[in-house]
Amino acid sequence: MGLISAALSSVSSTLADQWKEFFTCDAIDKDVLVVRGTKMTKGGNKGNDNVISNGSGIVVADGQCMIIVDQGKVVEICAEPGQFTYDTSSSPSVFAGNLGESILATFKELGQRITFGGDVAKDQRVYYFNTKEIIDNKIGTPAPVPFRVVDANANMDMDIGMRMNAIYTYKVTNPILFYTNVCGNVANTYDRSEIDSTLKAELLAALQPAFAKISEQGIRYSAIAGHTLELEQALKDCLAEKWANTRGLQLASFSINSITADPEDEKRIKQLQFNASFKDPGMAGAHLVGQTGQAMVDAANNSAGAAVGLMGVNMVNNMGTVQAAQGFLNQAQQQAPAAPANSWTCACGTVNTGNFCSNCGAAKPAPATWTCSCGTVNTGKFCSNCGTAKP
Repeated sequence: MGLISAALSSVSSTLADQWKEFFTCDAIDKDVLVVRGTKMTKGGNKGNDNVISNGSGIVVADGQCMIIVDQGKVVEICAEPGQFTYDTSSSPSVFAGNLGESILATFKELGQRITFGGDVAKDQRVYYFNTKEIIDNKIGTPAPVPFRVVDANANMDMDIGMRMNAIYTYKVTNPILFYTNVCGNVANTYDRSEIDSTLKAELLAALQPAFAKISEQGIRYSAIAGHTLELEQALKDCLAEKWANTRGLQLASFSINSITADPEDEKRIKQLQFNASFKDPGMAGAHLVGQTGQAMVDAANNSAGAAVGLMGVNMVNNMGTVQAAQGFLNQAQQQAPAAPANSWTCACGTVNTGNFCSNCGAAKPAPATWTCSCGTVNTGKFCSNCGTAKP
């Protein structure tokens, strides 16, 4: 049995003129994932029997995928829009349409005839799947999701809590898997409401490993909204087994409306980053000078009198502010680059390492020498031969 592509004999032809009976599906509502096909007989009457006669017509519209279930087994699939004739004498056919080669691979892998749940049905049915994007799925994190923050500049490696509000879309990309593992022999329709709660729970569970992948890429939590594509791909990877390989679903898009860190965590991060800026002695010294200057201004405006305010400033200085500033100054001096070896200072003040001054061109002065009584020429304070002190 199989499907044969059919075409209207003329523009004015109708479905009833071509076939004694045909199966069709009206526009599928955006909240419906699967709907059972409607059987029409000649004259437009609906037939209630579950038999697909040889030569029956089947119509598939854009954004739909049709499967035929015979005795509880999937025997035909068509994702190409058009009109087809059901022929019991031909081999099973697969019209993959825009669903790609995955449908054909699944059909072959499962042996062309796929039993649902081991049950033996006693009828033939036509089902239509909504293959358009299922849009407007809102999601929010009821509890903070952990996110690892790594900042080498601040020597920081900590976990914080993230809250996010987003919207996502998904598609049925493999109707065979969706039928066999999710909806089965539904009586009439299978709505998105029957699976949405499960999908949202799994998407929330996938956020944590997806955030971990984003963190490994060095993306800051405050910049996640600008890396939605990376987060979307990370979610697809995390959901591949449950969604794509088991249910025939795929995350189509993921957009972030808002994302915030826990206020206490955000405060700690900013404080650590602020403190890390003082690893530079110059920054630390400038900060202390600025704070001391502001303290003096505040002291001058003290309601109890400037003298009382300045006493407080002196107390702070005695408690270590001046010593801390001096310590940073010493550290800066220690970190200052040392003069290179074999250097000499010209009369103009320029430090050089060559034989001539790089500023004025003066020649490097020859070292002062003296001759010991033993005849040895020396430059130090003692003779290198006999040890006699320089006269």
